[in-house]
Amino acid sequence: MVTKNGSKLSKTYFKSYMQLVISSRGFSLAEARDYAFEEIFQNDKTMNGAYSFEQFEQAYKEMASEEGAGN
Repeated sequence: MVTKNGSKLSKTYFKSYMQLVISSRGFSLAEARDYAFEEIFQNDKTMNGAYSFEQFEQAYKEMASEEGAGN
């Protein structure tokens, strides 16, 4: 996924993206995280800036927490 340089991506954006990947590809949350990291950050956490990576990590942790609470 290509994003504009300097754009700050939100936790909501990442949650929506990972939910879309999960539903469209049948991935687990961990697989969706890996896929999103590769597609959005090209496996480099500095690719879209520290803020965006922090939001990405927070989105994943929140989703994992929600998933764990559902069991």
